[in-house]
This record gives sequence, C-alpha cells and structure tokens, in this order.
Amino acid sequence: MTDIATVILAAGAGTRMRSKKPKVLHQIAGRAMVSHLLDTVSALEPDLNIVVVAPGMDDVCEEVAPAVTAVQIEALGTGHAVASALPNLKEFQGDVLVLYGDTPLITKETLQRMIDMRREDDGTAVVVLGFEPDDPLEYGRLVTNPAGDLEAIVEFADASEAEKAIGLCNSGVMAIKGTLIQDLMDAIDNDNAKNEYYLTDIVEIARTKGHVCKVVKGAESELLGVNNRMQLAEAEAIAQKRWRHAAMAGGVTLIDPDSVFFSADTTLGRDVVIEPNVFFGPGVRIGDDVRIKANSHIEGTSVGDGAQIGPFARLRPGADIADDVKIGNFVEVKKATLEKGAKVSHLSYIGDARIGEEANIGAGTITCNYDGYDKFKTDIGAGAFIGSNTALVAPVTVGDGAIVGAGSTVTRTVDKDALMVERSTEVQKHGWAERFRAMKAKLKK
Repeated sequence: MTDIATVILAAGAGTRMRSKKPKVLHQIAGRAMVSHLLDTVSALEPDLNIVVVAPGMDDVCEEVAPAVTAVQIEALGTGHAVASALPNLKEFQGDVLVLYGDTPLITKETLQRMIDMRREDDGTAVVVLGFEPDDPLEYGRLVTNPAGDLEAIVEFADASEAEKAIGLCNSGVMAIKGTLIQDLMDAIDNDNAKNEYYLTDIVEIARTKGHVCKVVKGAESELLGVNNRMQLAEAEAIAQKRWRHAAMAGGVTLIDPDSVFFSADTTLGRDVVIEPNVFFGPGVRIGDDVRIKANSHIEGTSVGDGAQIGPFARLRPGADIADDVKIGNFVEVKKATLEKGAKVSHLSYIGDARIGEEANIGAGTITCNYDGYDKFKTDIGAGAFIGSNTALVAPVTVGDGAIVGAGSTVTRTVDKDALMVERSTEVQKHGWAERFRAMKAKLKK
C-alpha cells in the first residue's frame, strides 16, 4: 500500500474545443489526455484512482476503467467536483492528489516531490503545485511567507497590483492530507459572485485551522492545461519533444528529430536509425538494428531485428515483420506476417497473408484479399519467388520454393517447387501501327 489516492477532475465538456467529444478524450500521440495522466499516476502505484465525470460521460468512464468514477451532478466548481469523489475516500487515511484530466503532461517526479513534501511534516495539510511562467497572464497567484510556506491563493481578478507582480502561479494540482480532506472540504462555501465552490479556498481554510500549507514548483511545460485546439497542438509538441529525446538517449538515431512523430506506446530497440518524416501510430514495436527510411507510416506493427522499412512504406495494423525482412518503397502491408529474410522491395500490396522465409515478392504484386464482402488469406511458402505484376487471388497458396511468372493471375494452389505462368496468348500484327497512324492522319484532312 502506498497510501496515495488520486482524484482526477474530468467533467469538463470542453466547449472551447468546439467538439462533441469530452475534452479529456482528445488525444495526444494517439492516447486520450486523461489516459496519459492515469499512466503517469499509475507509476506511483496509488491505492485508488477516482475520476470525476459529468452525467452521461459513459465514454469517459469506459476510457478510464478500471479507475473508479464519481459523478458531479451539477457543475458547481472545482471544490464541488472534489467533494463528489469524497464518498469513495471515507476509509482512506493517506495522501490525496487532486489532478486535472486536461493537464496530461505532468510528470511522476513532480507528483512524487509533492507527496514527499506533504509527508516531511505531518502538520502540512496541503501542498500546492506552482510554476513560474514566462507570462503569468491571468493565473491565480501563490502568496508565500518569508519561510516559504503558502499563505494564500489569490485569483487574478481579486489580486492587488503587488500580488499581480508575483511570478509564482497556481497550477491547481494539490496534495492533501487524507485525514483532513473531509473536514477541509466541508468548510468550503459558495459565497462568491459565481456561487461556486472553489478548491483554492482550501488553503485559507487549512491555515485558519492552524495547519501548514506549502508549495512545490514544477516546470511550465508540464503544467499546460489544454482548453482548445491550439493548446492541444502545443501539448502534442511538448510530448513529442520528450519522446524524441528519450529515444535518442536510449540508443536511437533520429536524423531529423523534429520530423519524426511517435505514439505514446512506441517501443524502439537499440541502434535503430529513423530517417526524416516518419510517423508512428499506436501499437508499434521496433527491434534492434532496424532502419526506417524516409516518409514511412507505421501503426499496429511489430518489426524484428535488422529489418529495413521504406522509404514511403506503409505498415498497417496486424503487420508482423520478422528479422532481416526488407520492405521497400511504396509497399503497403496489412494484417500479414513476413517471415525472416522475406523481401517486398517495391510497389506492392500485401494484405491478409503469410510470406515465408526468404521469399521474394516482385514489384507490382497484389494479394487480392477482398471480394467486396469477405477477406481471404494468401499463403506464400519459404523461398518462393513471385514475379512482377502478379495478382494473387485469395484464398490461394503458393508452395515452398515455387516460382510464379511475371504478369500472372494466380487463382489456384501452386505446388512446391513448381513454375506457374498464367498469361493470355500474345498477338502481334506486323505493320498495324503504321497503317493506323496513316488512317488517323487521313481523317484529319
């Protein structure tokens, strides 16, 4: 037991997103913002995660499962939102982290510092996460005393000129002593212009009751709140920069880092080289010594050691690329297994297929896997050679070591080590082209 619980506020509709989708479900690097945050807090091994949602947010509940969800029946402020989670914390005696589902970039290290500070002195009731932005804008200000303890959170609209000059701003994230949270929350009232319950009031309440409140400083880059599409793009850029740095620190060469885009779950081996303009969708695992050439798109794919991908390759979900496979330019692979050493060098579509070890697929080959209603599989054996411009009409099998002549349309099983050629009879009419041109010239007169 870590004696940590998290309360993640996720009830916002995201009006400024101009979207039917709840704000916290908008994605960064292929994953919902709230799921990024849950991934981060899971590293703290909390005893309980509670996500506060609005009525009807079934899609958010599904996204955050198995976290507990609490419903905030009315939107009456951040204090009211946290109060909605309290019935789930009746027996909890540890520390409660209050977080925001639209602030997905906060790090585990920062949260751990907050917990550590809260536990340094048992008299500390609340630790607030602050930051010092280049432009404080209209953030609430954190007022501290000479000892560094937090005296008040002052909203910008209520701040004096001296308080507005304070550079330390409120992120909204808090660590609260669990044995005090119910008492502190009960004391919050809605005696303000908006008749809302503000979580920020908890600092003044705690101090009035004789408790200490403190501040931990975090980086501005990890405390970006996403309220619109522009901020979503900013968060994406910050996240991508983190993953690029992590990839290079882990032994990956990025020739042009800013042009490579990862998903949150991209896994990369060592001595991987990634050329410019490569995009990784969700569900990609890359082995060691792989080279991914420029302008390739990869998602839902496993790539084995020593493989070469691209340039201009597209690997779609279900592609399973074994060691030393070569996927060349303008090749698309979908739901297909390419076994060790297989080659598809250019201009081909491989879908719903197995390509055996060391098989060679010629340019322009297509596995015709769909008849308009159902998908069918193509099975190509080890060491087979498929000539250029071949159509393999599934379901069909090409045996080990077989050769299919260029330009063939294969509809039946090709036996092991057989040669299969399917072409219509060639017809050549000597002098026909010359007579045709003469006829057309005469008609133009």
